[in-house]
Amino acid sequence: MSTGTLLAIVIPVAVVLVLIGVAVGLFMRRRHLRERFGPEYDRTVEDADSRIAGERELKTREKRHDALDIKPLEEERRKRYRRDWDGVQQEFVDRPETAVHDADRLVTSLMHERGYPTEDFEQRLKDLSVEHGSTLKHYRDAHEVDVLSMEHRASTEQLRGAMTHYRTLFDELLTNGGQSRHARA
Repeated sequence: MSTGTLLAIVIPVAVVLVLIGVAVGLFMRRRHLRERFGPEYDRTVEDADSRIAGERELKTREKRHDALDIKPLEEERRKRYRRDWDGVQQEFVDRPETAVHDADRLVTSLMHERGYPTEDFEQRLKDLSVEHGSTLKHYRDAHEVDVLSMEHRASTEQLRGAMTHYRTLFDELLTNGGQSRHARA
């Protein structure tokens, strides 16, 4: 076989193998992001200008999150938060709007104690999305009702739903123990 014929076979095969490698790499990256971010993957990609831009945003979130010092709570602190949550739930009977505000503050306090920055709501969402993407919708929905209740525009049913949403995130933050999925895997 001549050198020209050999090159005519080897070069296309090499190109095909490189393309397969790139495709597998992209598939694995996308799969990793989907698994790590859950429903937040689709939301972020949909809100971005392109899939690549959305995935870039998620990778940026991952890097920022990995630099945070997210830590587990000591058992005594966990019990105190649980008691505080029980008090907020009891408060709902007589003062539902106040209870929703207090639930928001308690969740924010728990996030702060675990090591999440809590200054900006949008940044909180991004930071939480890395480890809590499956419960992030609950937080968004609860916060939306909290904002409505500040203007006294939330119905009792909306307030009740907000408490349920806050409890979902609260329970996850309280029981997670600060272990990232990478550490648990």
